[in-house]
Amino acid sequence: MNWKILKTEEDYQKALSRLEELFDCKKGEVGFDEAELLVVLIEKYENETEPAFRDLDPIDLIKSTMESNELKNKDLIGILGSKSKVSEVLNRKRRLSLNMIRKVSKTLKIPAELLIEKYELSQ
Repeated sequence: MNWKILKTEEDYQKALSRLEELFDCKKGEVGFDEAELLVVLIEKYENETEPAFRDLDPIDLIKSTMESNELKNKDLIGILGSKSKVSEVLNRKRRLSLNMIRKVSKTLKIPAELLIEKYELSQ
């Protein structure tokens, strides 16, 4: 597909879906350049439409999304694994794994690009 600047939510969703398909491409593989371009286009769209999310780290973003959707920690068990993993992630004792990021992104509709950002773990 020939990509252009994302201007609508529909364009954005198509780009996210395609990026998810290409997510595991490595440099030199077919699809890597397309994935790299999609990341740039998606980031541009998100920066223009949802700048407030850029101020939150991945854990705060998850918590904010949970709050706005009236979700409790127990609602994340099916996404993150077990009750203890949910607690560890939300209390910054454990990092989000790639598999967790994918599930959180798909289920909570949080762009994966925001969930892969670095954040501090607590001691």
